[in-house]
Amino acid sequence: MSSGPARSESLQEAISSAYLFNPTLKAARAQLRSTDEGVPLAKSGFRPTINGEILQTYQHFDTKPPSASEGDTDPRSYSVTLNQPLFRGFRTINAVKGAEALVEAGREDLRNSEQQVLLDAVTSYVDVVRDQAVLSLRQNNLRVLNEQLRAAEDRFQVGEVTRTDVAQAKARTSGASSAISAARANLQSSRATFAQIVGNAPGTLRDPGPARILPAALEPALQIGEGENPGVLAAIFRERAQDHVIKQVKGELLPSVDLQATYALGTGETGSVGGKREEVTTVTGVVTVPIYQGGSVSARIRQNIETRSQLRHVIDEARELARANIISAWGVLVAARAQIISDQAQVEANTVALSGVKEEEKVGQRTVLDVLNAEQELLNSQVDLATSRRNLVVASYSLLASIGRLSISGLGLPVEQYDPTQHYRQVKNKWIGWSTSVEESESEPIVLPVRAPGREAGQPSGDGPAYTQGLR
Repeated sequence: MSSGPARSESLQEAISSAYLFNPTLKAARAQLRSTDEGVPLAKSGFRPTINGEILQTYQHFDTKPPSASEGDTDPRSYSVTLNQPLFRGFRTINAVKGAEALVEAGREDLRNSEQQVLLDAVTSYVDVVRDQAVLSLRQNNLRVLNEQLRAAEDRFQVGEVTRTDVAQAKARTSGASSAISAARANLQSSRATFAQIVGNAPGTLRDPGPARILPAALEPALQIGEGENPGVLAAIFRERAQDHVIKQVKGELLPSVDLQATYALGTGETGSVGGKREEVTTVTGVVTVPIYQGGSVSARIRQNIETRSQLRHVIDEARELARANIISAWGVLVAARAQIISDQAQVEANTVALSGVKEEEKVGQRTVLDVLNAEQELLNSQVDLATSRRNLVVASYSLLASIGRLSISGLGLPVEQYDPTQHYRQVKNKWIGWSTSVEESESEPIVLPVRAPGREAGQPSGDGPAYTQGLR
């Protein structure tokens, strides 16, 4: 716990921090960069391959009867071979198109991960706000109950109330203390979740209210969701990629044409003491016509066709899931708005009722238990109101996520956005090199020393040190 005052932190700041530092989101971005590499990998089918070869041989010849060919030789040869594919049955073209479709699907997966992280940040933020409010309410309730308990004990001393009234006040006070312990535990858990998602401990948080940019009605929300939900779009792009996989396998049934060029340099001559130098340049055109492959290609074509059929059903499933999530979020949003109105009216009514019960109890028309019950009803309504406000915020942002519009740009936050196309543009036509665009500022994780099982700190081991070395 910090000794100084906690800084104020808005919901926008928390969301921005999660967007910049959340490890789950960083892992999703790295996954997309890995998917980007599928495009240059597919384009390598257009490019030549070049191989070099060096052969060094030692030979000894011994003839009977002796001849001039006896002796030692060490022939060696050097060769360079180039193979340039000219036609591969459209397999390379379809491989590139399929890889590009998978990149599009990966971008939608990243957008889905971003939305989930931002929604988790919102949820953790308002959970802390709710639990802070609940803890404050319960602490205030305990102070009130302690005052009532002291008053009941004083009145018992003068005979105005019975021992039963005092016992009831003590029981409520003990229950309030227990409820405070539970509220503290809930708040601690919410703060830990906030730190996990956002990347820092929560400061002074306040109720942010619901999202301001929401569809006006359910039908427009459903229409937006069908066209912008990342889960739906990712399923569509994967189905497109699978269509190119089918075409790619079918290309194995077509002829292929390759151009091969070889330059060979040899020294030494087998069977002779004297060596000579030979240079050979060969250019060969190779046409390969597949005739029969045992039925394996046909089986793979049928297999991939069924996979495409499966992915088409996945698209329908994703659409229905998006619709269900939108309808659910909309229902919760409408219910939360109505619940807040009801809870506010309930809090106001219970406040008036408690004041009246207290006045009636002073003139003997109500008992101490009536006052305690009225205070408990007011507390319950206040806790319900805090919970309903939290539910309204979560439902509004859940609706944004369901339709595919929970994003940094959609929320208008002043944060530099991650460009998912930057790495793709860098590598899509890359011929050579393995340097990546991984953030250079990211260091290797620190591995803390681990004590060997069954040994005390500092106790030596016959097999070596009891601690492993910390690695950076």
